[in-house]
Amino acid sequence: MRITPELDFYDLDGLLEEDELMVREQVRAWIDDRLMPVVPRHWEDGTFPSDLIPEMGEMGMFGPTVSEEYGGAGMNSVVYGLICQELERCDSGVRSFVSVQGSLVMFPIEAYGSEEQKREWLPRLARGEAIGCFGLTEPDFGSDPAGMLTRCRRDGDDWIITGRKMWITNGTVSDVSIVWAKDEEGEVLGFLVEKERAGFSAPEQKHKWSLRCSVTSELVLEEVRVPDANRLPKAKGMKAPLSCLTQARYGIAWGAVGAMQACFQEALRYTGERQIHGRPLSSFQLTQAKLAEIGTEITKGQLLVWRLGRLKDAGVMVPVQVSMAKRNNVVKALEAARECRTLLGANGITLEYHSGRHACNLETVLTYEGTHEIHTLILGQAFTGQAAYQ
Repeated sequence: MRITPELDFYDLDGLLEEDELMVREQVRAWIDDRLMPVVPRHWEDGTFPSDLIPEMGEMGMFGPTVSEEYGGAGMNSVVYGLICQELERCDSGVRSFVSVQGSLVMFPIEAYGSEEQKREWLPRLARGEAIGCFGLTEPDFGSDPAGMLTRCRRDGDDWIITGRKMWITNGTVSDVSIVWAKDEEGEVLGFLVEKERAGFSAPEQKHKWSLRCSVTSELVLEEVRVPDANRLPKAKGMKAPLSCLTQARYGIAWGAVGAMQACFQEALRYTGERQIHGRPLSSFQLTQAKLAEIGTEITKGQLLVWRLGRLKDAGVMVPVQVSMAKRNNVVKALEAARECRTLLGANGITLEYHSGRHACNLETVLTYEGTHEIHTLILGQAFTGQAAYQ
């Protein structure tokens, strides 16, 4: 076995299929060539590299598991995970863009949409010709999405939607929003809301020190009228939006591994070159203790998501398993990024290096798609049979 300690200490490549490895290497090469050189500038400017969206679409990064019939690539879940891993090795904000497009927009359209909705939207979303967002979280309801205040009421052949959504990735640049609202009976329904609808607006949220490459928005719906044809016909109740979050959390668990890998590789290179008292910084015990810990967590995280992906493709994965992977991998990635930043010394606070940027980004990843604390309680309930959050 050939050990490549910075990436694959347990030879996980040996567990991947040839086509899975091929896609990962293609995506990795594209990211290194096209995305990595520009991300620090975009992060500093607070902008998204939107000029690269068509190329991302051509490479099948958007909704790779969506059926080829609807413009997707028809690939398996492990491939999707590997794409997320490589994207977050570059930047969490870029991976978030892809996660939302695929897991939170294309997935619900394919799973809960009508045939007309699938054929209208999925091919365009897959090519990156249309951008989507997912409107569930509200200003006062994040960890308790069932408390949403957004309402919809029937008016003849139309629906009238009123409410606000907050912390919405891609909102300002989206052509269509998946908006969740309660009807007059309290049932949660999903709607496709096009950006040009009267009463709809999506102001961008600025002044962030995390996910600066990602567009974050508020969605404002003031008596927005949409036809019943825009309602997701198979989506009723909280189970539908929560199933979308399961898809997104799955990708996040893989992405966190990529962030850990990026920080670890950077720290290995830097400490191997940096001379302290005539010796490489990497030759000191304290440095090696930190690197040993991070390398172990990368390996554990890889094993978690690989097994999770195989369970998902076998159709037996359950949401609580995703909670474990998201919870573990994100917090370990955040700890690794912080530790690697310390190994870089003062250089670690500059954008010439990546670990500090990853640390800032991962503060958001720790919170969104279910906070670390909420996933802790989900696991606690799974182990004890008692719900502590009710």
